[in-house]
Amino acid sequence: MPEPNSPNNPDSPASTISPESDLDREHRLLRTLIDLIPAMLYVKDDQSRFLVCNVAVAQAMGTTPAAAIGKTDFDFFPPDMAQAFFADEQAIIHSGIPLIDREEFALARTNGQVRQLSTSKIPLRDSAGHVFGIAGIGLDITERKRAEERIRYLASHDSLTGLPNRATFGELLNTAINRSGQAKTRFAILFIDLDHFKAINDTLGHEAGDAMLKQTAVRLRETVHPESVPARLGGDEFVVLCQNAYELEHLDELASRILGALTAPIQWLDQECRISASIGISIYPIDGDTERALMKCADSAMYAAKQDGMNNYRLFSGRLQHDSLERLMLANELRHALDRGQFLIQYLAKIELKTRTIIGAEALLRWQHPDLGIIEPSKFIALAEQTGLIVPIGHWMLRKVCAQQAAWQSEGFPNLCMSVKLTSRQFNDEELVPTVLAALKDSATAPEMLELEFPESLLMQDLAREGKILASLKRTGVRLAIDNFGASYVSLASIHAYPINTLKVDRSLLRDLEINADNRHITEAIIALGKSLSLTVIADGVETRKQAAFLREQACDAMQGFYVNEPAPAAEFSELLRRQAAGNHKSI
Repeated sequence: MPEPNSPNNPDSPASTISPESDLDREHRLLRTLIDLIPAMLYVKDDQSRFLVCNVAVAQAMGTTPAAAIGKTDFDFFPPDMAQAFFADEQAIIHSGIPLIDREEFALARTNGQVRQLSTSKIPLRDSAGHVFGIAGIGLDITERKRAEERIRYLASHDSLTGLPNRATFGELLNTAINRSGQAKTRFAILFIDLDHFKAINDTLGHEAGDAMLKQTAVRLRETVHPESVPARLGGDEFVVLCQNAYELEHLDELASRILGALTAPIQWLDQECRISASIGISIYPIDGDTERALMKCADSAMYAAKQDGMNNYRLFSGRLQHDSLERLMLANELRHALDRGQFLIQYLAKIELKTRTIIGAEALLRWQHPDLGIIEPSKFIALAEQTGLIVPIGHWMLRKVCAQQAAWQSEGFPNLCMSVKLTSRQFNDEELVPTVLAALKDSATAPEMLELEFPESLLMQDLAREGKILASLKRTGVRLAIDNFGASYVSLASIHAYPINTLKVDRSLLRDLEINADNRHITEAIIALGKSLSLTVIADGVETRKQAAFLREQACDAMQGFYVNEPAPAAEFSELLRRQAAGNHKSI
C-alpha cells in the first residue's frame, strides 16, 4: 500500500498540482541562463522595439526585462545616443549585414555614468529569409579601455612627474623636425639640468628629491606657453620643446623666466629647499636638423652654463665647439702649469662695513699662460678638479697665501684674515689638515688669520664624513666659512649644526636686489640668522653703492666685490693697504 504522501498515492497533495511542462521548464532555464551571462543580450523587431532582453540590459536602462518589452532606446537614452543606436540597427535590417565588435558608448541610467561597450548585432530572418529584427550582444569594456589607456600613458609619460618621457619627447621632436622642415619654420630646445640635485637626495632623502622633481614639472608647465612641451628625460634632466612664435623671438626672456620659477623656495616638511638650474638652448635648423644634433648642441650649451657658475643659461653657438677643443688643450697643458710656475694669486679685499676698512682678503687663483695670458678660474678649475690636479695646486696655494700674510704683517700692516676657497676634492683630501698645519707653521701665521671657504653644496653630501672633516679643521684653529650661502638648498635652521665662523651671502642674491623682493628678503634673513648665531656675515659680489647701502642698513658685517676693488696681485694690493693706512682710501 503506497505511503500517504507518496507520489504514487492518488490522494497525495502533490497530485493536485499540474506538473511543469517541458516548454515552461526550458523557458525558465533559458531565462536564467541569459540573465547569468555577464553581457547585455537582447532581441528587437524591425522597428527596433525590444522583444526580449536580459537583466543586464534592463538594469543599464533603469527598468526591468518585462517593462522594456515594446519600448525602444528612445525611451531610455538621450536622443542623440538613441538615434545612433537606431540608425545602426535599421542599416542592419535593410542590408542584412551584421555589425561585429562595434565600440560605442551607452549611458547607465542607474548611476549616470557613460560606459564603453563592444557591441555585435546580427540580423534575424524568418523561414522565408526576410529580416524581421536583430539580436544583439554588448560587452562592457570600460575598465579594459581604462587599463589600456593607463598602460599607454605609463609607456609614454614619466610616472613621477606626469610629463612626457624621453621616448615620447624623441617622437615629438622628430615630428617637429619633419613639420618645420616642410613649413620652413623654427623651434627651440631648452635642455634643463638641476644644479647639485644629488645633494637633496643624499641629505633630505629621496622623498624630498621626488617632491623637488614634481614641483619642477609643475613650474615648467605653468611657465611655458601651452604650445610648448616640457618633458623629463630622467634623473634631474628636463627639456622643453618651444614652438610658440613669441617665445622663439624672446628666448632670453623665456629662459630667465624658467630660472626664476625654478629657484623659488620649496617647502619640504620643516625644511625650506632652494635649487637652481642650468639651461642650454639649441635652435632648429640653425644648430642642427636631426634629433641627435639638436640634443647634443643643447646639452653642450647647458654644460657651458654650468661652467659659467650655474643658475644660468647659454645658447649654443659655434663658439662652444671651439671651447670644447680649448678645454681639451688646456687639460693637457694644465698638467705642467704648476711645475712651470705659471700660477699666480690675486687678492680681493674684504671691507668691514662699520669701520669701512680692509679687514681681510680672499685669495683668487689665476693661470698665467705663456701664450693665452691670464686664464680665469672658470676656464680651468673644473678641469683641475676632474683630473685631481686641484690637490697639489691647492697645497701650493695654501703655502703661498700664508707666506703672503706673514709678509704683509712684517711690513707693519694690520693683521689680515686670508680666505682660501676649497673645492670638493680638496675638502675630501686626506692630506688637507696636515697641509694646513704645515703652511701655518712654515709661515708662522696665526691659525685665526686663515679662513677656509667651502661651497654650500658640500654640506649636503655625506653629513657624517663632513662633520669629521670640519671638526678636524676646527681643531687646527683656522676659521671656517660657508661660501655661496643662500644659492640653493641648505636650510637656514640647520646652520647651527656646523662648526663655522662665517656665512658668505651668495652673489646671486644681490642681483636685481632693488626689484627682486624674494632676494632681498632672503638676504635679510641670512644676515639676521648670522647675527643670532654670532657668525660673521660677508656679502659677496657687491658692485653698486646701493647694494653697499642696503647691506649697511641690515648690519651686515663685511662685503667684497668689484665695488671695493678688482682682484689684484700682491704688489698692487699692498698699495691699497698703504693708501688705507695713509687715510687715502676710497669711501664706501
